[in-house]
Amino acid sequence: MQVITFLDFLLLPFYIVIIYLIAFKIRDSQYPPGHRWRPYFIPGLTLKILGAIFIGLIYQYYYGGGDTMLYFHHADIINSSMGESFGKWFNLIFHIPEWYDGRYSEYISKMEWYQSSTEYVVACIVAFLGLFTFTTYLPTAVLLGALAFTGIWALFRTFATKYPYYTKQVAISVLYIPSTIMWGSGIFKDTICMFGLGWLTYGAFRLLINRDFRIGTIIMTILAFYLVASIKVYILLAFVPALVLWILFTYSHRIRNAFGRFMLKVLVIAGSFIGFLVFSQKFASSLDKYSLENVATTSYRTSSFIAERSGDEGSAYSLGEMDPSIGGMLKKFPAAVNVSLFRPYLWETKKVMQLLSALEATMFLWVTIKILITIGPRRTWRTITSDPTIQFCLIFAIIFGFAIGVSSGNFGTLSRYRIPCLPFYALALMLIYYRHFPVQKNILSLKL
Repeated sequence: MQVITFLDFLLLPFYIVIIYLIAFKIRDSQYPPGHRWRPYFIPGLTLKILGAIFIGLIYQYYYGGGDTMLYFHHADIINSSMGESFGKWFNLIFHIPEWYDGRYSEYISKMEWYQSSTEYVVACIVAFLGLFTFTTYLPTAVLLGALAFTGIWALFRTFATKYPYYTKQVAISVLYIPSTIMWGSGIFKDTICMFGLGWLTYGAFRLLINRDFRIGTIIMTILAFYLVASIKVYILLAFVPALVLWILFTYSHRIRNAFGRFMLKVLVIAGSFIGFLVFSQKFASSLDKYSLENVATTSYRTSSFIAERSGDEGSAYSLGEMDPSIGGMLKKFPAAVNVSLFRPYLWETKKVMQLLSALEATMFLWVTIKILITIGPRRTWRTITSDPTIQFCLIFAIIFGFAIGVSSGNFGTLSRYRIPCLPFYALALMLIYYRHFPVQKNILSLKL
């Protein structure tokens, strides 16, 4: 599918210039010379722009198509309705017509994802942005990447505010992970979800930890929650429990009585678990395949389907025999977390793109081992239990890593699906390591 044309390359420089003019103005007004965050703003944005362009060119000229092109194709069809009337465009954007409505058959019949709500949400967002880019792929991708940067920057601001002494380490963890740059910048579900997750974390921190109840913060948090829920609700199934425990551990430190702290934790954890069960049962029809009753079967079918489709391409992986039940999934917990965070191993790679993912996974594995060796398991555990933010990052990364690892079945899809947990896991590693070593010491060094 050819979606990148000469017009893309002709218009792209103009949009890049406009984005940078706005970015420099924001940087100079919000982060004047000498501000801790100033050195990371423009480089972080630049990486998102380059990532959006790079992955678009790869899909067009290396893969010859893909889901990113299909999202844009749907957006192009939606925007073509503007030539008939604004009303038809508006109705298509908000998914008002039924699929059998003859008045819209000219458009709906060409969109295979019209009845797929999560994919269609992405197409509609791309269509809206396309109004400002003459519906050209590369300028739209760059614009989406720039907007996604605001979410990643919000995530950076959240942790850089809490750990001002580790600003550089937070920047490396949040802004500079290769996978999040490449897969979280183009026209993908993942880009929009990373945008939403960043703002959701920022909003939750401001509201629940800093008690900042400004209307702007509340609205942005609600919108971010809705956006993530609309596209990948399973991210919230990992994020919300981690957030509840983050709040619990943060405020429990203020209770001086040890028994009182213990009882508070027991009550909150028990209440959260019961609430999760009730929510899963009550909204099972809305959650559909992600409900408690169906999640095990969904994961089993998804991993089996992906593994079967990709088996001949050498990118499939297996966690061994697994029965489609909650118990069967939990037995694969260690293997699933391992594959999400530390695989593919270097010897498992058979493609260039897999090699890049393997190098990144190997670095995560090395840093994890390095921490356990240089700091030791006991001191590492004490460091984790003493900091609620480290616990939050690890709980989210591990729960999400388990869910993705047990359901992907393919290293290609895994490299994309796991990006929400990577900044959190990287941040946890950074905070653990630099609690025991000076910030000048390079955590990525091969020296122990």
